[in-house]
Amino acid sequence: MGGDQAPEMIVQGVDIALERSPDLKIILVGDEALILSLLKTTKRLKKHFPEIIHTKKVIADEEKPSVALRQGQGSSMSLAIDLVGNGKADCVVSAGNTGALMAISKKVLRLMPGIDRPAIAGFFPTKHGESVMLDLGANISCDAKNLVQFSIMGQIFVRTVLGLRRPVVGILNVGIEGQKGNNCVREAAATLQRMTNMPFEFYGFVEGDDIPAGTVDVIVTDGFSGNIALKTAEGTSQLISQFLRDAFHNSLLSKIGYLLVRSAVKQLRQRIDPRRYNGAMVLGLNGIAVKSHGSTDALGFANAIGVAADMKRYRFLEKVCEELINNDFDLPEEQSKLATTA
Repeated sequence: MGGDQAPEMIVQGVDIALERSPDLKIILVGDEALILSLLKTTKRLKKHFPEIIHTKKVIADEEKPSVALRQGQGSSMSLAIDLVGNGKADCVVSAGNTGALMAISKKVLRLMPGIDRPAIAGFFPTKHGESVMLDLGANISCDAKNLVQFSIMGQIFVRTVLGLRRPVVGILNVGIEGQKGNNCVREAAATLQRMTNMPFEFYGFVEGDDIPAGTVDVIVTDGFSGNIALKTAEGTSQLISQFLRDAFHNSLLSKIGYLLVRSAVKQLRQRIDPRRYNGAMVLGLNGIAVKSHGSTDALGFANAIGVAADMKRYRFLEKVCEELINNDFDLPEEQSKLATTA
């Protein structure tokens, strides 16, 4: 029931996801009467009839996470997360209130041993393919320990889901020089540089222009900077698309020119389309939770479902736990105690 165009966008997105992966089993949580009326407009979902859990209670987009945590019991978001918590579903996908999703997921699914805070990770297009950035907004401020844990989770994710054998990790900073940045990023960098014989390479500091350049495979930052980078990238993508539309409608000659290059323009639009990269993963939980952008459409939501399904197919949770327990990441003393407890 969450999202600017929900629940229509959700139902249509599930329908697209089923076209791509007919083996998916879907549970829809929300207003049953409204959902049933929307199923009539679908192609595949009405044939592969989903389970519906009825509730009219919805967490509003503007609701504070603390309020949602106290009063959200019985809401569509809370019931959906409970399904993952009690093992009746493998993953939850929501386009609703991000703060509420984080708060309720953390309470119900719990943190993985050795992880202090969950982080939101998302894909970014680059010159070389795709990179992953975290955190994108779950933690406005972070300490060095958090950034090191984000680095570990991020490199496991790209090895598991993207198939990279030895990913390169970088910390987002105001410069690449070692003395740049605050104590938090410098301490995190020093810790990562001490890690040897690990299945990833630490590049050092990266700047904003390194993100689209694909300098590293994993960009690590706090949620404040990460969310600004994400929204800037999405806005730039929309601006470029608008510029293209304007350029090819300025004159008759430009319209003729468009006919000659439209296949290339189509490829460009697809490459920078934010819907293609929709689906931010909440890493660090004992369960799979994926946050869809609230303003996306059905295609974007289908991509978010695909991200969640891939995390389950490639056993992401199991692999993170295995690495946290079995590898000596040369963590600072208080972090080592967490890993030992795991």
